[in-house]
Amino acid sequence: MYPADLKYSKDHEWIRVSGDTGQVGITDYAQKQLGDVVYVELPEVGQTFGRGDQFGSIESVKAVSDLLSPVSGEVVEVNATLDATPELVNQRPHESWMVVLKLTDPSELADLHDADGYADLIR
Repeated sequence: MYPADLKYSKDHEWIRVSGDTGQVGITDYAQKQLGDVVYVELPEVGQTFGRGDQFGSIESVKAVSDLLSPVSGEVVEVNATLDATPELVNQRPHESWMVVLKLTDPSELADLHDADGYADLIR
């Protein structure tokens, strides 16, 4: 159920790494807990975040939740499509990335879960 090409945080964010950057989004488990997503607040390009820092928020019909960075990095791209269609997070959670980070400490990836480890975490 969880794509093997992603790494997962205990806070239910994922990252898909390519070279020295990574797309970040939330997991299927997280979007199911939230319910229907109605708004995603994302940072500006150029902002930097440490691992575990809040980089935005996501609002559903049930609650507003923080988005936490799974690794340290600088925002090099923001998925502007989510402004008009935040429901994509519900429809395709593992394709609907929110930001692309330029990794500042790639060694932090070792602390994230693989797909099997994440599945164990949410059981």
